[in-house]
Amino acid sequence: MKLSEIKTILDTLPELHFVLENGEQVPDHFHVTEVGQISKKFIDCGGTIRDEKAVNFQLWYSTDNDHRLEAEKLKKIIALSEDKLGLEDAEIEMEYQQGTIGKFGLNFNGREFVLTATSTACLAEDSCGVPQPKTKMKLSELQSASCAPGSGCC
Repeated sequence: MKLSEIKTILDTLPELHFVLENGEQVPDHFHVTEVGQISKKFIDCGGTIRDEKAVNFQLWYSTDNDHRLEAEKLKKIIALSEDKLGLEDAEIEMEYQQGTIGKFGLNFNGREFVLTATSTACLAEDSCGVPQPKTKMKLSELQSASCAPGSGCC
């Protein structure tokens, strides 16, 4: 989800809720303790220099159970961040404390924001020797697909 998308969704929400993909609720008394832009310049294993940017939100909660961040307040935090930091309309990454700080993507399910799992990947599979997965077919499917009547192959 991009920054522009969360802003549009916030306009429609009476209450603000976050949940993990497994259904675990982020406590309603969470805080958004940081909004920022993260720039990452790196070289992949194939030697390509890459430059990525993301908008980062950090969710945190404590013992102040009476706290409740409303959608309107989050919109103001985002607007201030855009003004002061010059945020770009980049993909959002969420940080949320569990056993360690987790990094998540963000989706919306129509009711609440969903912190989605992220994963690593090789960005240069074609140049660093990672074999491409092979499609498995039954021999009978292969013969019928390549030896059609009148094709001259049989």
